[in-house]
Order: sequence, then structure tokens, then C-alpha cells
Amino acid sequence: MHKTRSRLPGWLSPLVGRVHLYARWWVARGWDSPRAWRSIAIGVLLLAVLLSVFRQPLANLLWPETKIQRLLDDGHRALRQGHLSAADGSGARELFEAAAALDPDRGDVRDALADTGRAALEQARRQLAAGDVPATRAALALARQLQVPQGELDAIAAHLQRQAREPERVDDLLRRAEAAQAQGLLDQGADSALPLYQRVLAVRPDHLQALQGRDDALSDLLAAALDAARRDDIQAAAGLLRRVEGYDPGHAELPAARAALNTALERRRGQAARDLARGRLRQAADGYSRVLALGDDPVARRGLQQVARAWAGEAVRLAGDFHFEQARQALEQARAWAPGSAEVAAAEQALQRAQGAHRALETRMPAAERERRVRALLAQMDAAAAQGQWLLPPGASAYDRFKAAQALAPGDARVKQAGARILPAARDCMEHHLQGNRLQAARTCLDAWQALAPGDPRLPAARRRLAQRWLAVGSERLGAGDVAFAGRALDQARALDPATPELPAFAERLGNARR
Repeated sequence: MHKTRSRLPGWLSPLVGRVHLYARWWVARGWDSPRAWRSIAIGVLLLAVLLSVFRQPLANLLWPETKIQRLLDDGHRALRQGHLSAADGSGARELFEAAAALDPDRGDVRDALADTGRAALEQARRQLAAGDVPATRAALALARQLQVPQGELDAIAAHLQRQAREPERVDDLLRRAEAAQAQGLLDQGADSALPLYQRVLAVRPDHLQALQGRDDALSDLLAAALDAARRDDIQAAAGLLRRVEGYDPGHAELPAARAALNTALERRRGQAARDLARGRLRQAADGYSRVLALGDDPVARRGLQQVARAWAGEAVRLAGDFHFEQARQALEQARAWAPGSAEVAAAEQALQRAQGAHRALETRMPAAERERRVRALLAQMDAAAAQGQWLLPPGASAYDRFKAAQALAPGDARVKQAGARILPAARDCMEHHLQGNRLQAARTCLDAWQALAPGDPRLPAARRRLAQRWLAVGSERLGAGDVAFAGRALDQARALDPATPELPAFAERLGNARR
């Protein structure tokens, strides 16, 4: 019994001895004595009280794993709260080290200490950015004791040494920034006011004097941006706004400056539209291109497409009058703004045909022969139009016959009447075939319309309608499983009008079907 008692903690031995005494007394007094039973009850009650009071010490003695888990839970809670170390043992480091003392081989305990080291390193970075040198040193010391990577420690330590010497350097930078600002040198180089203020704020983010100086300098830049916007110098205004946003995207005066720039952009778009309506194509193109130089602008993009169509129409008109050099120049302008457009392609064909007709006209022939040829060509034109041969076959289409007759007798009343007749016929042809879903035939008529009047303002809407009809038919065939036809329909719609709103959704459906 002595041997067993000696293994118990000192605080528990008297209690066990008292219980042993009660047991001997109970045996001596006999099993059926009422007094003995009362004593037993008192002993049991005393034992329950003792177990209730000393439950945790006993649990720690008998089940040390429970204590380790509790230390880990407390340590993780302290880690989440940023309470990394404390002299009273409540810090994450101390709690994890206590768990490690109970079981040095547990991997989760080692991981917890490593997490604490990383948290100390991150805390050192935050304190360094806030300019709190003592707190940075303390966090860095803790991270070093917890054996974080030496390279990361060295980088923060080097920055800390520089910041410890920073006050004198900050004052010097601030004096230089204020002097540059007084001279009006705001953002003209490294020695200007704003770059110098930024260098101060890089090490002292809350430096009030530097923040106020930067704010004043940015206000001066925004005032210049407003002035440029009022003068419609949108490039200068946009450049100044970008510089201000680079220093402080949340500056209080930026919204007003952006609104002024948007107003200037709207004025520039409006002037370009007026230039286009009045036939001042170079000025219109310049206005729209200046807007687009600041970023994508759908209105300006559409405006340039209209400019390109107008240049293409001018090229066709000049070619019809046999002014080939001016027609080529107009065609180059159209190609510059819309190189792949259908209008440009049609203008190129018109120029080539006009040149061919001019060469035929230069061939001398008797008046009677000319008259016979004109009548024959006009008859052939009517026959080709009746068969829907507007542009094909080349050289024998209604359009080619008309241009040949025009080249032989441009002033002939019959030729002029034929020209007035063929254009509405081409439009009616396109509508007729579109209603009957004969889309290839409708495309041929549309191309003839394009060749006869490339500047017709009704052409873009007609091209879109035909593109949408191709997509509608393609969608129906795709639903029936005809993926090949749907692909051809997509190609046709893209060629007609790549900006058709329904194109992206149909292309996605087709892509899914092909997968």
C-alpha cells in the first residue's frame, strides 16, 4: 500500500489515505451496522465532491492527449487573433510549445509552430509598411526564433535598417517636392513634385504633409485637364487624366474631369458626324480616329465605317466619269478605314469595269456600229436581268452589259433610262428572293445593288436583314442536326454583316454542336 501511495502526486496521497481509513473502520464495525452505512454514504459523497473538484487534474494525469488538444485549440485561437506571443503564456507560440513539451513527435504541433513563424513574418511586413520600427523588430525576432526562411528574414531586416535611417531622407525629399511644386514642375520627371511626394509616401504612407502636397499638385493637373477638355483637346485632357489616376485613382476631383472629357468627346463625335453629312470625308475621318485613339468607341467605329462607304461611293462615281486617278485615291482612303468591307470590294470591281469600258470606248467605230452595239447591249442587259444574272457570269451579267453600253454612249437617253431601271430592279430582286428564303439568289441581287450604288444608305440595313435570315435558317437546320449547313450559314452571315447581334449566340450553339 505504501508503494502504491508513493506513486501518487503529493496532493492526492492524503485523500487516498482518508478513504483507506474509512474502509478499515467500516470492516471493523461490521457489514450490517446502520452507522456503518451512514459512514459509507458520507465517504461516497466525499469521494464524488473530490472527483468533481479535481476532475481536470486527474484527466490530465490519466489522459495527456486531451491536454495537448486543448493547448492546440487555444493556440490556434490565439493565432487567428494575431496574439502570437505573450509573457503570461497565452500567446500562440507559448501554447504550441507547451503542447510540444508533452509530445515532441506530433506533426500537427510542429506545423502549428511553423504557422506561427509565418504569421510573425507577415506581421513584421505589416508593421514595416506602417512605419512602426519597434513592432517590426519584435515580430522579426519572433519569426527568427521560430526558424522561418532566412532569405525572407534578411529582406525585411534590410528594409528595416533603411527605414530606421529614413526620417532625414523623408525631410529632404519633402523639401525638394515642395520646391518643385512652387516652380510648377508637377510631373515632368523624377525631380518633379509628384514623383518626390510618391517617394515619401512609399515609406511613410500616412505622412500628412506629403498627402496634402500631392493632392494640391493633382488638383493643378486636373485643372489643366479641364481646360484642355474645354478647348476640345481630347488627347491632352485624356493624358492628364491618366497621369492623375496613376497617382491617386480615388482623387475627389477626378469625376468632374472625366465628365468634362466625355463632353468633349461627344462634341468631337458630333462635329465628325456633321463633316460626314456635308461630304467633308477627310475631316470626318480625322475626328472619328482621334476619338478612337483614346480607346474603343462604338460610335466612332461606326462613323469610320460610314466614312469608308462614302469614300467607296466616291470612287465608283469618279470611275464612272473615267477619272481613274482620283477614283484610285478615293479607293485607297476607303481601304484605309475599312479594308475588308463589301463596299470597298464593290468599288474595286467598279473601277476595274470602268477602266475596261473606257478601253473599249477608245476603240474607234462608225456611228452605225456604235448604235447597233448599244441596242444589243441594252437588250442583253434586260435579258440577263430577267434571268437574275445581275453580276454573273462575268462579262455577260446585266451589270456588265449596262456599263458597256454606258461606256459607248454615256449621254444616250436610253442608257440613262436603263440605269434608272436597273437599280430598283436589283433592289426588288433582293426583296423577292428574301421573301422566298432563296438566300443565295438574294445575295446575288444584293451584290448587284452594291455595285450599282455603293453609297446607297439603305444597303447596310439590307445586308443585316439578309445576314439575320441566314442565321434563322441556319438555326432551324442546326436544330434538325444539319451542322454542315449551319456552318455555311454562319459564314454567309459573317461575310454580309459581322456586327449582326445574333452572331455570337449562334456561333456558340454551333461550336457546342460540333463538340
